[in-house]
Amino acid sequence: MMNEAQAEAAEPSVEKTAPSVALESMGLMLLRRFLRNRAGTAALVLLLILVVTALAAPWISPQNPYDLAQVSVMEAERAPGAQSDTGAITFVLGTDGAGRDMFSAILYGLRISLGIGVISALAALAVGTTVGLVAAYFGGKVDAFLMRVVDVQLSIPTILVALVLLAVLGQGVDKTLMALILVQWAIFARTVRGAAIVERRKDYIEAAMGQGLSPRRIMFRHVLPNCMAPLIVTATNQMANAISLEATISFLGIGLPQTQPSLGLLISNGFDYILSNEYWISMFPGIALVILVVSISVVGDQLRVVLNPKNDI
Repeated sequence: MMNEAQAEAAEPSVEKTAPSVALESMGLMLLRRFLRNRAGTAALVLLLILVVTALAAPWISPQNPYDLAQVSVMEAERAPGAQSDTGAITFVLGTDGAGRDMFSAILYGLRISLGIGVISALAALAVGTTVGLVAAYFGGKVDAFLMRVVDVQLSIPTILVALVLLAVLGQGVDKTLMALILVQWAIFARTVRGAAIVERRKDYIEAAMGQGLSPRRIMFRHVLPNCMAPLIVTATNQMANAISLEATISFLGIGLPQTQPSLGLLISNGFDYILSNEYWISMFPGIALVILVVSISVVGDQLRVVLNPKNDI
């Protein structure tokens, strides 16, 4: 029986000699298939615009809405299109109750919402993928135990788990990220486990085991790459779900602090002004949140169609 070092040296050279040209060609084919759908293309373009504007917020926003030197309470609750007292800024989307430019606040809020959604989804993906691969590879009691934990996690509403965790942990970006990771990892574990079980029964896995490769190498170098299609789709959808969940808990006042407001907290800040006919304080962040979540969801749905092996490319 060969040891792992010898097995690695003698491992079939498929992955080492697979022509990169074929992979690039497959990538182009998938991209062309994705772009055939007008709704998916429009959502992708819109999402890219939102990401770019969010990243460039410090450079393109008229003011830093959280720099007290740039904000005046005397300019609070200005209607869309109003001018600042100095005439230096046009409040395109108006101002909120603290005198902050709503356009600038939305751009900064987009940065936080996107950052939390992406980071929490990727971290949950890492945890859930590891759990799912271990369950599928070892099976038996290990699989039964891990899947019962996943079942318990998925049986409890995510909003309830997040509320309880944040009530215990308190407010903050790090605590919100921790709560979102804890409510998402089980979804990735279930997804990966289902795909990995199918791969685990194939001949190339038996061959890799016969060569003496370690379980870690088999799981992450052989099984995982063949589970990426459902993982990518799930990760995209979970980003949208994480952004929506964070907006919900921030709207309820237990998510992010006022010094780091996301779109959900901006909506909450303007909720008290709706009955005063100052609709823009809450409505425009709400529109931005809907556009962000819908665009990510449409992109994820189109990725599901493109990456489905049953569909002709």
